[in-house]
Amino acid sequence: MDLSVIIPVYNEEAILEEALVGLFRDLSAHAGDFEVILSMNGCVDQTEAIAERLAKTEPRLQLHRCPTPDYGQALKEGIERARGELVICEEIDLCDDRFHRTALAMLLADPELDMVVGSKALQGARDQRPWTRRMATRILNRMLRAATGWRGTDTHGLKALRRERLLPVIARCELRADLFASEMVIRANLDGLRVVEYPIELMEKRPPSVALVRRVPKVLTGMVKLATAVRRRGD
Repeated sequence: MDLSVIIPVYNEEAILEEALVGLFRDLSAHAGDFEVILSMNGCVDQTEAIAERLAKTEPRLQLHRCPTPDYGQALKEGIERARGELVICEEIDLCDDRFHRTALAMLLADPELDMVVGSKALQGARDQRPWTRRMATRILNRMLRAATGWRGTDTHGLKALRRERLLPVIARCELRADLFASEMVIRANLDGLRVVEYPIELMEKRPPSVALVRRVPKVLTGMVKLATAVRRRGD
């Protein structure tokens, strides 16, 4: 299989069907043989029921369930289950076909390239989310740089990668929840994989599924764990 698209979802009944219909339409135009893995984690609304209905008529839609709300665990298990040589880590409120086309073209054109990170903060990006979310991204990135020595501009959100080359990195990641994706990108950089960033455009299609203020304590605790984990280079 050429491509797997992994989408962790938590209580997305309001936008799920429209987003998936558009995603399959766009991917069918250019992606060759692909699958979409919907990695549902702890949903308590109609997300799973909608996904099950759609999967009955779309064989390329694969459903995976994590028992508790955990974005990082859902993403990790989705990548591990993927059958595609290339993997795109997507967000249901983005489904950015411009990123899909560009990142896949970059990976196919350069066999030495391991990962493309869609950056909300790189020069040329257009982040049209509310100012509170933009500020949270800037603060998180500064904390990550201070804690780990990483020098990129973004770690969370859209990514395209070569699955086999990233699996050893993923196996060593210790964090889950919001900081799994950050640890994956930072470890890939520290391990010498070729990681490049690409500026993306985004706007908020719905409020965050988890309130920003509720995420802060976990992120702060996780930041300490992340700093310790990535500095244990011998593990």
